[in-house]
Amino acid sequence: MPGKVRVAIAGVGNCASSLVQGVYYYSDPRRRDGVAGLMHPSIGGYRPEDIEFVAAFDIDARKVGRPLHEALMARPNCTPVFQELPEIPVVVQMGPVLDGFSEHMREYPEERTFKLADASPVDVARVLKDTKADVLVNYLPVGSEQATRAYAEAALEAGVAFVNAIPVFIASSPHWAERFRRKGLPVIGDDIKSQVGATIVHRVLTRLFEERGVRLERTYQLNFGGNTDFLNMLNHARLKSKKKSKTQSVQSQLGAPLAAERIHIGPSDYVPWLEDNKVCMIRMEGRGFGDQPIELELRLSVMDSPNSAGVMIDAVRCAKLALDRGTAGPLEGVSAYLMKSPPVQYPDYEARRLMEAFIRGDEEEVAAEVAAEELVAHASGD
Repeated sequence: MPGKVRVAIAGVGNCASSLVQGVYYYSDPRRRDGVAGLMHPSIGGYRPEDIEFVAAFDIDARKVGRPLHEALMARPNCTPVFQELPEIPVVVQMGPVLDGFSEHMREYPEERTFKLADASPVDVARVLKDTKADVLVNYLPVGSEQATRAYAEAALEAGVAFVNAIPVFIASSPHWAERFRRKGLPVIGDDIKSQVGATIVHRVLTRLFEERGVRLERTYQLNFGGNTDFLNMLNHARLKSKKKSKTQSVQSQLGAPLAAERIHIGPSDYVPWLEDNKVCMIRMEGRGFGDQPIELELRLSVMDSPNSAGVMIDAVRCAKLALDRGTAGPLEGVSAYLMKSPPVQYPDYEARRLMEAFIRGDEEEVAAEVAAEELVAHASGD
C-alpha cells in the first residue's frame, strides 16, 4: 500500500484553503467514488486521504504564527467554506518576502488586502527537510518571480518535488528543468489550469474552430473577480507573465497563431463584492463555409479557488508517484493536461491521454504513438 503524500504549501491563500478543505472533504468514505469534483479518485494508489500537510509558508501577519487550519480561514481569504477543518498540527512560518506582494495593495482596507508580518524569514529548505516533505506547492501571488525562484531553489536543496501553480516559468524553462532533472526530482508547471476555467474552455473552443475548418479572426477573454488574486493583478507590471501564459495557451491550439492585435486574453478588473467568484467573458469571431461570419460569445461563472484545487489535488499525487518511480525533470504529459504553460503544448484530448498513460506507467510508449500520429496528420495536411 502507498504511504502518505507529504505536502508543503508556499502561500496560504484562497487556493490553499480550497485544496486543504478538498482533501478532508474527499477523505470522507461516503465520497470515495463517483462524486462531483474529482478527476481521479486514485492516482497510483494515492487517494485524497493520503495527502498530509506538513509545512506552510506565508508573509501575512494574520497567517504567520497561526495553526494552518486557522490561517486558511483568516482574511483576506474569501473562498467558500465547504468543509470544516480539524486541528492541523502545522504552524504557518514566515517565508521570503522579495517580490511576493505588490505595494499598491497597502492602499486598500485591511480586510481586503494583507498586512506584512513582522518576522524574519525561515530557512525554507531546512523546514522542508525537517518535515520530510515530498512535494512543495507554489501558490504565491502572480508576479512573484523572485520569490518563486527562491522556493524552487529550496525544493532543489531539500530534495523535494515542485508543483508551480503560477505563471513564473520553471518547469517550462530549460535551465530550471535541467536542474530538477540533475537532482532527480520531478517538477510540474507552469500556471495551473482550473478544472473548468476560462483557459481550458477557450482552448477547447479554439480547437473546435480549427478542427471544423473555421478560420478564427479575432478573440478576447475578459476576467473579473473579487479575491486578492485579482486585486494583486491591478498592478499591470505584475501581469506580463500571466498574460503571456494565458495567451500562448490559447494560441497553441491554432495551426497559425493570431497576430497580437487580434487576440486579447488576461485579467481585466477587480470587483470586490464578487469575492472568490470569477466571471469570464469570451468572444470569438471567425469565417466558415463560403467565408460567412461566425460569432460566439460565452459567459462562465465559477468559484475560482475550488476550481483550481480540483486540479492541484491530482498534481500533488502525480508528483509523489513520480518520486516513487524515480522520474526526474518536468512531467510533460501531466503538465500539459494540468497547466497553462507546460514544457510541451498538446491539444487537451492528447494531453489527457498522456496523463492517463503516466498514471498507468506507460507514458513513453503513448508519447511515441502521439508523436507518430502528429507526423501522419501533418503529412496528410490535417
